[in-house]
Amino acid sequence: MTAISNRASARPAPSSTILSIKGLTKIFGGLTAVNSVDLEIPRQSIVSVIGPNGAGKTTFFNMITGIYEPSSGSVDLDGVSLLGLRPDQVTSAGIARTFQNIRLFASMDSQENVMVGRHSRLKAGYIDSLLRTKRFHESEKEAEDVANLMLEFVGLSRFRHELATNLPYGDQRKLEIARALATSPKLVLLDEPAAGMNPRETEELKSLIRRIRDDLGVTVCLIEHDMRLVMTLSEYITVLDYGSKIAEGLPHEVRNNPKVMEAYLGRGAAAGEYGKEEQLKGGANA
Repeated sequence: MTAISNRASARPAPSSTILSIKGLTKIFGGLTAVNSVDLEIPRQSIVSVIGPNGAGKTTFFNMITGIYEPSSGSVDLDGVSLLGLRPDQVTSAGIARTFQNIRLFASMDSQENVMVGRHSRLKAGYIDSLLRTKRFHESEKEAEDVANLMLEFVGLSRFRHELATNLPYGDQRKLEIARALATSPKLVLLDEPAAGMNPRETEELKSLIRRIRDDLGVTVCLIEHDMRLVMTLSEYITVLDYGSKIAEGLPHEVRNNPKVMEAYLGRGAAAGEYGKEEQLKGGANA
């Protein structure tokens, strides 16, 4: 078995939808963090969810992945509802994610970190592990093989036996992506993957995300504040502000949308007081 089981023999029709979200809402006490958001993600696409700090983006991801239970609304993956599923069950259904704050096992090496991700697909259970059965050893070998493939895919083979905590920051981000890919997802959610990266690392990340879609056939949805990355990588963008969707469309449509400029830069931007370069810089720093 290989980790590249999602490789597509032919690109599906553009209208094919992998994730359908309708009216997704989350209320904490009297605060509405996400307000009736609809989103359709085409299969094998690269899409972004953006918005100023506090717009509800991570809460939105947390509802999709089962960390938070929505107050209302629906989340369907390939036509199957994800409501009420635990995070591990959402992973088994086909959604993997990374986090805004890197969550690696610092005392494990790179290979072991990625093997942890693969365990959601293994057949061996608790009894197999306890008794060290043949199924256990076969599963561990599969996890190791998949981990090595994913480390090679993200360019970290040379760090296979390096402790995660010793990796450069940008490589820790890649390692977290490798761990997510080891689950053989249909859809991967990346929460601010470029945070803290320098320009060279960001360009490498952009190339990696494209290869995830093109070579593995995995759909990618990312939350990101680096507007240059978003505008040059995304095929479709949804914009949240104060928990509500204020715009969606192609990158050039979103970039020139007055509501988006106002959300990031204030009313002066919407009135045309800033040039496009300043708009881009403002978005990158939001």
